[in-house]
Amino acid sequence: MRTLPVGDRALLVEVASAEEAQALHAELLRRRADGALTAEEIVPAARTVLLDGLADPAALARELTASEAPAAPAPARTVVSLPVRYDGPDLGEVAAHWGVSEEEVARIHAATEFTVAFCGFAPGFGYLTGLPARFGTPRRGTPRTAVPAGTVALAGPYTGVYPRSSPGGWQLIGSTEAVLWDHARVPAALLTPGTRVRFVPVATA
Repeated sequence: MRTLPVGDRALLVEVASAEEAQALHAELLRRRADGALTAEEIVPAARTVLLDGLADPAALARELTASEAPAAPAPARTVVSLPVRYDGPDLGEVAAHWGVSEEEVARIHAATEFTVAFCGFAPGFGYLTGLPARFGTPRRGTPRTAVPAGTVALAGPYTGVYPRSSPGGWQLIGSTEAVLWDHARVPAALLTPGTRVRFVPVATA
């Protein structure tokens, strides 16, 4: 575990893996809820956690570097189910890369329980982990200039759902009508770090 100061009141904590980042994020949230940690923001990423609004970042840095990595967090109790049509334009390419049929891609993906590791790229966009490493999927060689909102996509070890239309280089395997980001909802993001997610196949039109 390595710590780096960020300005006067923030600290970036680097760990060795995505799993360690998820565990550290969960532990820091627990400590803040218990009143043992004061931080305005605790933001996970692929292998880092950023803490902002700290009274004494140096003291926390010493404490964290002297401690062992926390145990994996207990899974969230609730599961968000997203209806998905496996009709994406890159479904055939993903099937070829995995060495299976398009129907098998849908079956494997829908049979997996995912966890939101962290969020980024766009408001409401969660990086979902859960697929076995052998199903890692390369990004497209040429990104698209526009990917529709609700598109379910793969890149590297991650699954994601585009919350709004935007450019993107992920492989598109399906679509959902679920609203990923809604300003009128609390919280606005449907998917937040630690959320468990299942994709439920629905028939294509």
